[in-house]
Amino acid sequence: MKNKFKNIAVSFSFIIVIFGFMTANIIVPDKEFSYGERRRLAAIPGFSADKLLKGDLSDEYEKYILDQFVFRDTFRGLKAFGKYYLFNQKDNNNIYIINGRIEKMEYRLNEKSVLYAAEKLNEIYEKYLADKNANYAIIPDKGYYMAAENGYLTIDYDRLTKIMSSNIKNIKYIDLADSLSIDDYYKTDIHWRQENIIKIADLLLNKLGNDVKASDNKYISNKLYPFYGSYYGQAALKLKPDEMYYLTNKTIEDAVVFDYQSNEFGRVYATELFGGMDSYDVFLSGAKPLVAVYNENCKNNKELLLFRDSFGSSIAPLLLEGYSKVTLIDLRYIATDLLSKYIDFSQEQDVLFLYNTKILNNSSMLK
Repeated sequence: MKNKFKNIAVSFSFIIVIFGFMTANIIVPDKEFSYGERRRLAAIPGFSADKLLKGDLSDEYEKYILDQFVFRDTFRGLKAFGKYYLFNQKDNNNIYIINGRIEKMEYRLNEKSVLYAAEKLNEIYEKYLADKNANYAIIPDKGYYMAAENGYLTIDYDRLTKIMSSNIKNIKYIDLADSLSIDDYYKTDIHWRQENIIKIADLLLNKLGNDVKASDNKYISNKLYPFYGSYYGQAALKLKPDEMYYLTNKTIEDAVVFDYQSNEFGRVYATELFGGMDSYDVFLSGAKPLVAVYNENCKNNKELLLFRDSFGSSIAPLLLEGYSKVTLIDLRYIATDLLSKYIDFSQEQDVLFLYNTKILNNSSMLK
């Protein structure tokens, strides 16, 4: 009798749970974005006979259900907690955590990708930059400073640097690795901290041939909190968020930003974007194909052409001290062949290619 009652109770509970989740998934409205994962969630797929016959409809519907399942973030957190703390696994979906610092494993150097990046720099130099003061620098990812010593796989940084230096012509190399440390990066994000890279701005300005230093100026440090970086949601755990600081002075406050895509003027810092999909967009409003920053207080007429990824958004304001104009070019969003339509390469210009190692190891995104 007891076993019969127990079986009934278990079966009834199971049915309640199943129907409860089913009802909740029907009632709860779909979400357009996942702020934790920093991506757009799958929407309910449209029906077509062609997709049904090819089997695409079932695949799309499966992705939709997985993305819109109620308590999805809670289950992701439970999975991560189990992997890290119950089963003592070193990573969860290639995300690992050391002393509150989150990093994503980038393993196996893609030599073809690095070679393509080197050829892309050569192509741009030969097409637009002949006889200009052209330099390139590589920003190590956090794994460079924390992976190997903690037993995690990582790419061969020495080999990456060697491939670049052996194949790049006419463009000088600026070494940043020894001037940075793990403390110069956010704990929950991929990027470096602006308040910690004044020394890098000084190094770059010096190597580019400037007499001025970013450190010669006094800055006001402005705090934004809490900053949940791009790795925070991927870790799926309740960790301490970062504090974000952005630096201002008269040069930066007076600078004017022109966005070629929207054809609009703006300011260096878009603080209204903090707390949105990606709070790092505070710096120059995030990823843009082509942006020009004008320093009306500069005494020279020199321009810096900064070929960059997202790291460039936070260091560009610090480089303004040496230039009347800094043009930021993101080749992930604009094709090389289109550059001459927007940039007059006959002007006096210094050139800096500034890319982090993850971009170089996945350089097919450079157009």
